[in-house]
Amino acid sequence: MAAKPPASDPVQDAPEVGAPQHSAVGIPAITHALKISQQQMGVRRTALTLLRVNQKNGFDCPGCAWPEDDKRHTAEFCENGAKAVAEEATLRRVTPDFFATHPVTDLATRSGYWLGQQGRLTHPMYLPEGADHYEPITWDRAFDLVAEELTALASPDEAVFYTSGRTSNEAAFLYQLFARELGTNNLPDCSNMCHESSGSALTETLGVGKGSVLLEDLYKADLIIVAGQNPGTNHPRMLSALEKAKTNGAKIISINPLPEAGLERFKNPQTPRGLAGGGTALTDLFLQVRLGGDQALFRALNRRILEEANTTPGTLDDDFIRDHTHGFEEFAALAGADDDWDETLRATGLTRDEIEHALTMVLASQRTIVCWAMGLTQHKHSVPTIKEVVNFLLLRGNIGRPGAGVCPVRGHSNVQGDRTMGIFERPAPAFLDALEKEFGFTPPREHGYDVVRAIRALRDGDAKVFFAMGGNFVSATPDTDVTEAAVRRARLTVHVSTKLNRSHVVTGARALILPTLGRTERDRQVRPDGTSADQFVTVEDSMGMVHASRGRLEPASPHLLSEPAIVARLAHRTLGDRSNTPWAAFEKDYATIRDRIARVIPGFEDFNTKIAHPGGFTLPHAPRDSRSFPTTTGKANFTAAPVEHPTAPEGRLLLQTLRSHDQYNTTIYGLDDRYRGITNGRRVILVHPDDAHRLGFADGDYTDLVSEWTDGSERRAPGFRVVHYPTARGCAAAYYPETNVLVPLDHTADTSNTPASKSLVIRLETTHND
Repeated sequence: MAAKPPASDPVQDAPEVGAPQHSAVGIPAITHALKISQQQMGVRRTALTLLRVNQKNGFDCPGCAWPEDDKRHTAEFCENGAKAVAEEATLRRVTPDFFATHPVTDLATRSGYWLGQQGRLTHPMYLPEGADHYEPITWDRAFDLVAEELTALASPDEAVFYTSGRTSNEAAFLYQLFARELGTNNLPDCSNMCHESSGSALTETLGVGKGSVLLEDLYKADLIIVAGQNPGTNHPRMLSALEKAKTNGAKIISINPLPEAGLERFKNPQTPRGLAGGGTALTDLFLQVRLGGDQALFRALNRRILEEANTTPGTLDDDFIRDHTHGFEEFAALAGADDDWDETLRATGLTRDEIEHALTMVLASQRTIVCWAMGLTQHKHSVPTIKEVVNFLLLRGNIGRPGAGVCPVRGHSNVQGDRTMGIFERPAPAFLDALEKEFGFTPPREHGYDVVRAIRALRDGDAKVFFAMGGNFVSATPDTDVTEAAVRRARLTVHVSTKLNRSHVVTGARALILPTLGRTERDRQVRPDGTSADQFVTVEDSMGMVHASRGRLEPASPHLLSEPAIVARLAHRTLGDRSNTPWAAFEKDYATIRDRIARVIPGFEDFNTKIAHPGGFTLPHAPRDSRSFPTTTGKANFTAAPVEHPTAPEGRLLLQTLRSHDQYNTTIYGLDDRYRGITNGRRVILVHPDDAHRLGFADGDYTDLVSEWTDGSERRAPGFRVVHYPTARGCAAAYYPETNVLVPLDHTADTSNTPASKSLVIRLETTHND
């Protein structure tokens, strides 16, 4: 039997600090994963569940979007994947009795960790206006309440339909279809907060807003550059791929403001060397870049490549540039003129020798891949930074070549699939045309709200209903105080969820919690002939592979509905005779949804036949498959933009928000960050010892973090323990969501509008740990 959830909220402001580690995974990761799994699921359930994770006949891990090899290990999961599965497959339950005991005002004082540890939601719950307790509600009455509120709006654009990346392809397709039949493109999603900058940059330069590499390309690469990413915590299975690449002869350059244990040395738990030996050293060159200095670094490399080309034939891929690219001359002229080495070194915090060392490795490589995550995507100048990465690859023909390309590594297990299915506030006209032809209605053409604009609309009273398909919107978004006040202005907030989180206790005038099946659970639907059949859903991984996901556990409660069923029933109840869409048929047989997807979305033709293949299928990617580029010029676009980088005045630091190791996005598994040597707490700020001494803070002192803005405004996060840590000088790091309060709603990346949470100017103010 699993242990009971904590009865009281644990103290989280007394962290203990030891030395950071220099290797990742190994036996401690196995031990920790099994410990948490058995606490949540029990011994037998742990074995039955974990052995189905990421298997061809199993379910897709909700922990990340990293792809699987065709040949898979029996234990095809990582430590954080096991934690994610354990959280969902837990034996703990949040029943109506729990809500009768705990008023919302009490729950609002609890930490996100405590809320999540209470277990799985079992019944649909309703918070009436003016009430302080959620109460049980029938599914029919819940759908009626939402339908009544939606149909009473003055405009469909007063509704916001948010999506988390864990939603399946089938549910996401139905969700966007419902929103557009209702009459709005207000479809913000978690991608707006993480990889929107990648999509914006790649769409303009390559014509496809996704990565161009497959897993097998990593194994063929000569050089892999990992920038702004911590795979040891966020995508641990990536370490196995990097290890295999190293075995095949690849070199690895890591670019990051923090040294990350997983990129230093990997102890593969699936090999004797990883378990009992020293593991594999992964990084050949570590470039400890200052926050936001990546664009300046890649510009410097590009300038040096162009200079080498003047004396060394073959440095550039001249044929590729001539036949497949546009804008080279303009870019080369700008890069050639941008030769201020002093400014480059200030922006990057690196030495010229370090950059020259990287250049030597670049020039020795015929096949180069650049991987990145939110360390590149969450700055004001993120889009030009990623465009500079594309320039870097185009110069030597590293797009559309085996073993080379762009590799944005996404987090949520189907965030990329959601976008493919149409979860986007700015849909392409061709997609809307296809919807109109297939379903016989006129979709709205005006662009809708992304995450930041949705918060503004709620704040300003322009949005009155907020519906969330998964996620923890309140905790994941920036400017916490502003966001919570905005959400409270809504007439109705609705959350489709498996677990309790803060978004359930920061509500509109009325609120609904609609409990849904998890990935681990059997999804059985009654067909039109009265027989029942198990359904499966599909997901798309970070490299454009689509595969099936089948849960096997019995549902946590008989009162749960699947996400497709929730959307189908709500759409039927809301749209009524206005819609000719067969919502009831979609609920009973997900194959009918896939048939419609096949007729609407390119690459999914004959979807049901393709998905029957074990391991799924690969979506087409024109730049990778044929070196064709569906851009406005018909070619891959070099871009020329001035170099930008954030700066901090004297006495200030640049702060980035990041995850701890016991964390997945806003889901907190525990209070430790093992690889960084931190236990029993989260309110810490990692500062270089030289910076801390200069600012007058000893290791262990307590401080308030105060972010400063050009409009004169300030935001404060109190009570953080100073930890002397080998960060890049002038830079600091602290965990989110605790530091989201420091990020103004309007501090966003140009073009993508992604919250710029990786470049905050802060000062430290002395406080006392009471």
